[in-house]
Amino acid sequence: MKDKILIFGKGFIGTRLQEALDCRCTDRMILTLADIEEEIKKFKPKIIINCIGYIGRNVDECEFNKDATLSANSFVPILMAEAALRNNIKLVHISSGCIFKYDYKKDKPIKEDRVPDFFDLFYSRSKIYAERALEALMKKYPILIVRIRVPLDDRPSPRNLLDKLKKYKDIIDVPNTVTYLPDFVKAIRHLIKINAAGIYHVACKGALYYPDLMKAYKKYVPDFEYKVIPLKKLGLVRTNLVLSTEKLAKSGFKVRKVEEVIEECVKNYLKY
Repeated sequence: MKDKILIFGKGFIGTRLQEALDCRCTDRMILTLADIEEEIKKFKPKIIINCIGYIGRNVDECEFNKDATLSANSFVPILMAEAALRNNIKLVHISSGCIFKYDYKKDKPIKEDRVPDFFDLFYSRSKIYAERALEALMKKYPILIVRIRVPLDDRPSPRNLLDKLKKYKDIIDVPNTVTYLPDFVKAIRHLIKINAAGIYHVACKGALYYPDLMKAYKKYVPDFEYKVIPLKKLGLVRTNLVLSTEKLAKSGFKVRKVEEVIEECVKNYLKY
């Protein structure tokens, strides 16, 4: 896939994908359509994967840096789509599942066709803006939107859920969909192979209770201490929800249950 794919964005996700797909990756600052088209002309890809995004240290930072948030999360994906259409190449846009309201008492796992409705965070709004624009083009052009959520990796990184929970120590106990990155890169390879288009949730099946992950970690690191707190005590605006992965499974990809990856994740993580 080295010459077929060009990844935009050398952040957490882009770097992991570049390594897994063995392809080109550019960290060029994208401000205009011309910036993208120059990279396309240089590398001549058949597929571009947009991994550019802004979240800051956490989503709260987006509230104070709206220009950077809008530029990276809303404007860049639209420019990517235009560049892809002009050059007759496929766009894969890495989006977020943190764009829905969720009622644990009433809602079932959210499917791809539900209209995003979580506007309480500027980060979420910026992601929705881009998605709605790209969705308007999907019926006619080969665009793939991949929604990921709360990345969990088996190697250390400030963006890894495990690293974050180790630092926070106060752990909420509500089920959440998570994307296990070793499975994520396999899913991207699969979706590209079958030339998938439209929206796909790429995550583990089911939902993770964060204390279960920390319990597995503590089994190997007995000195680690954490405290479980109710969600309302967190005092922060956040999305907590469960996404459906049924569509991904129906595409022929084996979606593992979140319970299957916890032990593997922690054991591999501790090797670094």
